[in-house]
Amino acid sequence: MAKIKKGDQVIVIAGRDKGKTGRVLEVLKDSDRVVVEGVQRVTKHTKVGESQRGTRTGGIETVEAPIHVSNVMVVDPETKKGTRVGFRSEQVERDGRQKTVRVRVAKRSGKDI
Repeated sequence: MAKIKKGDQVIVIAGRDKGKTGRVLEVLKDSDRVVVEGVQRVTKHTKVGESQRGTRTGGIETVEAPIHVSNVMVVDPETKKGTRVGFRSEQVERDGRQKTVRVRVAKRSGKDI
């Protein structure tokens, strides 16, 4: 189970955007990177083209670039500060059967994430 998932609120703990917070838009498992909303914005030059209606596309646009997962930390839902993530096993009853599931827990406050 992943410590950081899509949709999590995270804070940047290293790099040029240190201290910024944002939601995780995408998790890139193969390269251990995440794309965070409003963080690591870079300008990208796209080739100018034309759509079927004749409108021009392309030019210079600003997009979020991925940053390494070690440079972000999940925000604790109670204290609104960065926290490490732990796991806790929990018994859940589904379809009349007991099933053990892992729940992500904030180490700082002990609350579920």
